[in-house]
Amino acid sequence: MTSKYLIKEASVQPYSPANHHETSNRRLIGADNVGAKHIEVVLGTIARGGGALPHAHPGLEQVCYLLAGTAHVEVDGESFDMEAGDTCFFPADTMHVFSVTSAEPVRVLVMYGPPYGEHPERVRR
Repeated sequence: MTSKYLIKEASVQPYSPANHHETSNRRLIGADNVGAKHIEVVLGTIARGGGALPHAHPGLEQVCYLLAGTAHVEVDGESFDMEAGDTCFFPADTMHVFSVTSAEPVRVLVMYGPPYGEHPERVRR
């Protein structure tokens, strides 16, 4: 039996988000597949040397949970290193940067509230 609420990673089409390099995302939970209205969950795979250039999301909060690899993060003037099992928070309207530091690709679960949906008006560079 299949469920409209069970999402298999392999069934989600990957895309390359704007303002990122060496990044492949899969929107696991969103309006288009499960009808989510208040949250969005994205699985990102970022190759060695890749990441997100400086940007902010007006009116959007973002959470990143690192599943594999290591990364260096800068948010609102703070910088820190992340490893698998770490979680970071990006407040709405706050500039941030995410850079892979491991030889292996990073796998990161990203949550947005409200949903981002890759709309250009929801990012400031």
